[in-house]
Amino acid sequence: MSYPLDLQVAWFLLVGVLLVGYAVLDGFDLGIGMLHMFAKGDTERRTLLNSIGPVWDGNEVWLITGGGALFAAFPEVYATVFSGFYLPFYLLLTALIFRAVAIEFRSKHESPKWRNNWDISFSVASLVIALLAGVALGNMVVGIPLDKEFEYTGGFFNLLNPYALVVGITTVALFAMHGAIYAVLKTEGELQEKAKKWISATTALFGVCYVIATFATIIFVPNMLSNMKAAPALMVVPVVNLLSIIGIFYTTRTGKEMHAFILSCINIACLMALFGIGLFPNLVTNNVADGISMTIRNSSSTEASLTTMFSIALLGMPFVIAYTAAIYWVFRGKVNTKHFHY
Repeated sequence: MSYPLDLQVAWFLLVGVLLVGYAVLDGFDLGIGMLHMFAKGDTERRTLLNSIGPVWDGNEVWLITGGGALFAAFPEVYATVFSGFYLPFYLLLTALIFRAVAIEFRSKHESPKWRNNWDISFSVASLVIALLAGVALGNMVVGIPLDKEFEYTGGFFNLLNPYALVVGITTVALFAMHGAIYAVLKTEGELQEKAKKWISATTALFGVCYVIATFATIIFVPNMLSNMKAAPALMVVPVVNLLSIIGIFYTTRTGKEMHAFILSCINIACLMALFGIGLFPNLVTNNVADGISMTIRNSSSTEASLTTMFSIALLGMPFVIAYTAAIYWVFRGKVNTKHFHY
């Protein structure tokens, strides 16, 4: 079924944009969290927390909005994924809660033990969120077993397949690199020099993971290349992606902090776009022989629902974008290390 103006494709793109926004914005929050334990002393750790303090909760709005958009446009996908991935999503929710509580609670008491425990919680939760997000994305690509009613028929350990774990580890390295670049952009002095060393380590790790994930995709999920073969113009996305990665290596070594951060954002957006291009029109791939995958055609809401919700989305999105832009503009520049809040 194809709706007027192809609303299903429009919603596929909208959900993708929202998830890209989350990955780009909350990605450096998670990166800061993973690198948090490598900072020494209360001053350095509070400086890192101050760098994301005004924006981290607003960044999560993109995840909530993306989930809401998925529920509105493709409710069957929402139901299948959230019921089939119940335990992973429960762990993800627990990690999100612990990250938020750790940020808010760590400085409520001056005890070093109290703060260290919350620092560990913050770092572990950030790592778990990044890993689970990558594993979920990997499973969407490699496919999961579904029956005729689109019910997930596998178990928890089916989700921990080699390809999904490779994507999960690559996501961890990607966000760690993104967070290290953001730390260099927002800090100064001794902590900034330390963050530059983090960039060297995380970019090398991401580079290795990127190569492994690329070859794993070509070998084990060759159908991800089908759409680009059918429309060669789409090859511009992997080309831009590769150039952005090369640019990150160059700009981080020449002290161009903002350029490196912008390129890191482009890198994440391109990687998400590559997954979207490879999956389309599938939303959840069925890896059962002769099984039917969940696509934008067979799992969408009614035309009336898509039309109404799309109108609401067109009205709401400018407010989300404006709020995000305003917050980043107000809190632009280096972190003020003289007035701590976290």
